[in-house]
Amino acid sequence: MEDNSSRKTTEAKQKAVLMRLNRFSRIMDSSIGIPFTRFRLGLESLIGLLPVVGDVAGLTLSLYVFLEAQQVGASGAVKLKILRNIGIDFVGGLLPVVGDAFDVLFKANTRNTKLLENYLNDQLAEPAQRAFPWQAWIGLSILFAVIALGLAAIF
Repeated sequence: MEDNSSRKTTEAKQKAVLMRLNRFSRIMDSSIGIPFTRFRLGLESLIGLLPVVGDVAGLTLSLYVFLEAQQVGASGAVKLKILRNIGIDFVGGLLPVVGDAFDVLFKANTRNTKLLENYLNDQLAEPAQRAFPWQAWIGLSILFAVIALGLAAIF
């Protein structure tokens, strides 16, 4: 059974992780607005302008979200989706010319942060397991034993 203070501690840690990841994703994917458009790009898009080396650096930085997912105990399915998004972002970014536009549009870090956020919110939404009511069970058992003994004595 998880007590209330433990649940609050877990919730606080998860919120701290999400705050870090949201800040990281914003910096990496959408911290710079392109004037006169609704498009935003981030540090990863700028790093990706360097052929191959920039894409490898972006890949390495994107693994941070995966490491955080690992730390909070995300499910294998969530971690697999995160790795898939990182792989798509890496391969898409390798494409000459088109890859730079792909980096601006795909935003793997934001997608992965959202995946982890949804997973953590689902975990927090699950009702806490209640402890087995031992006292009530023992009390009822004694009551039924007394009744059974009383009935046995009568009959």
